[in-house]
Order: sequence, then structure tokens, then C-alpha cells
Amino acid sequence: MNQPVLNVVVARRRDEAPGIASFELTSENGQPLPAFDAGSHVDVHLPNGLVRQYSLCNDPRETHRYLIAVLRDEAGRGGSKAVHELVREGERLQISAPRNHFALAQQAPHHLLLAGGIGVTPILCMAEQLASSGASFDMHYCTRSKERTAFVERIAQAGFAQSVQFHHDDHPGGSTFDLEQVLNGAPAGTHLYVCGPRGFMDFVLDTARAKGWPGDRLHYEFFGAPAIQSTAGGSFQVRIASSGATIDVPPECTVVQALAANGVEVITSCEQGVCGTCLTRVLSGEPDHLDSYLTDEERAANDQFLPCCSRAKSPLLVLDL
Repeated sequence: MNQPVLNVVVARRRDEAPGIASFELTSENGQPLPAFDAGSHVDVHLPNGLVRQYSLCNDPRETHRYLIAVLRDEAGRGGSKAVHELVREGERLQISAPRNHFALAQQAPHHLLLAGGIGVTPILCMAEQLASSGASFDMHYCTRSKERTAFVERIAQAGFAQSVQFHHDDHPGGSTFDLEQVLNGAPAGTHLYVCGPRGFMDFVLDTARAKGWPGDRLHYEFFGAPAIQSTAGGSFQVRIASSGATIDVPPECTVVQALAANGVEVITSCEQGVCGTCLTRVLSGEPDHLDSYLTDEERAANDQFLPCCSRAKSPLLVLDL
């Protein structure tokens, strides 16, 4: 099972801040690229064989290009280093069509956009779309320092610049990010969107929930998954509903790996339970959810799971494959 890909060219590479580079991708054949909405991401097939997800951060009205930005993470799994070291202007790449697991709530009366560091990429795209539609929103952009803040010039020149506030860790005082004040000042019915480092996101979401914000007004997208230990442990089996084949999943093997070893391919991308690419329907059995993608309500339903990282609490899972 192969996922359709788009052939693109890196038309431009630009350093946006120390350790952050943006890449403008255009169609190899000069044709318009598929339309996308704010919050979308693409899978990028890197020259060294890795596949990584990057949010689109340009104006969704543009059809001639996609823009992504990547923070080089020396402690990461190698994807960001590969982008910075191997991807140059003129490079030909393959990417997926845009997918969106972080969409704007179109009917919200007001939108509160909170970005931490490189998490600005989908948030900036949201600001573009909201501004173009005349929707009400505020954006707060938090970074360690002004020097490490990407897209400052672009935001300053945007028509929505007055709706954006910058907060830098090394500039205390007036620029300090007071989350409680921001949440308390949000109009009734506001929807909150947050993206950034895990600690920043947990802080925002935990504070909002403690203040009574309902889950359906909290929207978020994680870049990486925390290490979550299985509470079940041990081996289990998965059964393929279409064929009846039963496959053993030992403790040291993921469900995706066990399936692949038996000729059953499930499309994956992040392999961390973040992107949702491998989401699989569960017909019977109880999953052990170890992902950062499903909501608490979706996990409680136990009718789907992420086989790239999640396991089973029951001896057998029957999968809709």
C-alpha cells in the first residue's frame, strides 16, 4: 500500500533565525499544488530515506507553493538535521498531499492562537487564514529571545500585525507571557489553539482545563511524543479481520513491525503516535493507548488505535485490515 506523493522542488531556502530554516516548495511540473487549510501538514521524504511531518506556514490562499520551516534539533531523531544538512535550493523532493489534524473551528466567535518557538508554523498559517476571512483572533508568540524568533519581519508586515503579541524569556516585564491573564480576558466561546514544545503545550492546556475550558474548545498539535510506558506489557496477538490471520506481537516489537513481517503493510509517518497516519479501526479487544493523537474520549471508545506505538491490554486485538 503506497501513499500518493507529490514531486516538488525546493525553490528557496532561507534562514529565519538561528537554527531555523524555511523551505519554499513548488510543483516540479509548474502546476498548482493541492489546496490546503490552516493547520495542515505534509510528509516530507528526505534524501536519507527518513519521512518527517512539517506544518505548512504560508497563506492557504496560495496554490503556487508550500512553505515549511524546520528547527534543527541536535537531540532529535535525525530528521531535522537531515533537512538542514541535505536539503538545498534546487533539491527535488517527494511529499504527501496536505493532511489536517489541527483545523480551525470555523464557527468559533473568537480564536486564541498560542505559539511556542517553532510551533509558530501552523499558528502563523492560522493567522493568515483568519485575517483573510475577517475572523476575530489574537495571537501570542513565545520564544526564548528576540534573536531566536522566526518570521518577525513577515509578521510585522502582515495586515494582522496588531493582533500579535511577542513574548521573550530574556525580556521580563511587559513582554512576560501571563497565561492566566490571557485566558481570563478571552471572550466567551473562544477556541484556543496551541503548538510548541511539550512543556509549553502542557502548561497551556493544563491551565486552561483547570480554569474550566471544555475539551472541544482546546485544539493542539504535538511535534513529538513523550515516552509512555505500557501498563500491560508482554506479548499479545492481532487478528486481521479480512483474512483471519493471527499474528504474534512480542514485547520488543510494535504492531506495525509485526504486521510488516507478515506481509501486512500499514502506512506510517511519524512512528511516534503523533500524526495519526496509521490510525486503525479496532473491531474487538482493548488497546493500550500510548499515543499523543487521540482525545481522551476517542481512547475511551476503544474502537481505534495507533499501531505504530500503542499495544494491547487484552490478549487479542481484531483489526479492520
